[in-house]
Amino acid sequence: MSALAQPLAQSAVQSVDWLAIAPPTAAAVVALAVLVADLFVPDARKAVLGWVSVAGLAVSALLLLPLLDGDRSTFCLTGDPHVCSYTADRFTLVIQFLVLGGALLAALLSVTALKDARRNIPEGEFWFLLLSSASGAALLPASRDLATLVVALEVASLPAFALVGIRHGDRKSSEAALKFFLSSVTATAVSLMGISFVYASTGTLYLTQVADRIQHVPGQLHTLAQAGVVLTLVGFAFKTAAVPFHFWVPDTYVGAPLPVAAYLSVVGKAVGFSGLILVTVVALPSYGDVWGPALAALAALTMTVGNVGALRQQATRAYSAVRLLAWSSVGQAGYLLVPIAAAGYVKDPQKAIGSTVAYALMYGAVNLGAFAVAAVVGRTKSLNRISDYRGLYASNPLAALILAFFLLCLAGLPPGIIGLFAKVTVFSAAVDAGLGWLAVVMAVNVVIALFYYLQWTALLFRAPEGEPAKHRVPAPLTAAITLTAVLGVALSGAPQLVLRFAATGLF
Repeated sequence: MSALAQPLAQSAVQSVDWLAIAPPTAAAVVALAVLVADLFVPDARKAVLGWVSVAGLAVSALLLLPLLDGDRSTFCLTGDPHVCSYTADRFTLVIQFLVLGGALLAALLSVTALKDARRNIPEGEFWFLLLSSASGAALLPASRDLATLVVALEVASLPAFALVGIRHGDRKSSEAALKFFLSSVTATAVSLMGISFVYASTGTLYLTQVADRIQHVPGQLHTLAQAGVVLTLVGFAFKTAAVPFHFWVPDTYVGAPLPVAAYLSVVGKAVGFSGLILVTVVALPSYGDVWGPALAALAALTMTVGNVGALRQQATRAYSAVRLLAWSSVGQAGYLLVPIAAAGYVKDPQKAIGSTVAYALMYGAVNLGAFAVAAVVGRTKSLNRISDYRGLYASNPLAALILAFFLLCLAGLPPGIIGLFAKVTVFSAAVDAGLGWLAVVMAVNVVIALFYYLQWTALLFRAPEGEPAKHRVPAPLTAAITLTAVLGVALSGAPQLVLRFAATGLF
């Protein structure tokens, strides 16, 4: 090697902080291990793959603990160590905890669901897809360049398409997967076009460099940069299920296996919102006057359409319980958009972003818990109608009380204190940003949501029609319900554990 080529080669070598990238890497390694093991494990012992996957996700979550001592970055530019592709800061760790914790709870639900499916779902492929999606979702909040962001987004999304349609011979599942696939591919195409425009106008993919250079774009490229910003936002609006890009949600949740619907409702949202935060607040803060009003309008539209859709669900319609949770998740997405929109109006957006993360943590815990109880009822009532929950207290008092608690948290009523406080932080973010009209729209929607949440809650304690059905709760489902219930009660008793993010910000 020549003397000139040697230093050039050395300058291209990047050191890797293996501890920083350990959480998503561990999930990816376990995914490959499960896929290979599936070739050798006999059918009678396939269940062991599920427990290996659960253990792998638990290890991935525990690997976040050594990262709490300070920010770590890797894959940095050799000439500028402050410009990196991967950063494990406070924001990253909180979202990774939400993602990996949500995936772990969805895995616990899946252990029972796969056993009940009686080989209608291929177990090895299922666990490989779930772990692969979780590894991509954990990578996304740490991404600090647009290329890594897109790769992480697709690694999280592509396995999810297959998970939705994984049930053999189920037409409803296949249609849901196709609708989900087409909408997500459209979103990706729009995002990639927007990102290419941003790259063409700034000459860089690193988020911090984009934030600096996009303010000094030459006049002839100004329109290109604006188009790139708008198209990128539209792409991420699809991923967050913001109205009018929400049409895939109800059918996808109904067609997917229930644990997959639970996974999408929490982890899928975490992926979309963390990507949206990175693009707006980190990469494009100078365009706050563009994305701030746009996201405010989307927030108002999303929460209204979602809550009205949930309100219109008929209790006797097939899968109405899952549809109500699906429409409710659209409404909750509107609340999550409010602080991000507010970040475009304030000089220091960190507090506003903290409000979104605080709300996401509350929503993740209680929504997964609600899906866990729905999985219990769905074992004896396969159509999972809201009317099937009538008299649940008579047959399973503990499950009824826990579901009532989760619904009150989502509604923002005591004893669901964490739900109330999380909504207050979102209100305050809107008011502090001068978005009083958006706070009023949110208040109206909270009242609308109260009606259908309380209606479902009251149904749990009414006298059952006929002999109450006994709901046997297997150990994995019991573990999932217990974990979410303990987390919800702990957060309601000590809401400062979550709300301090809203007070101090994350970046």
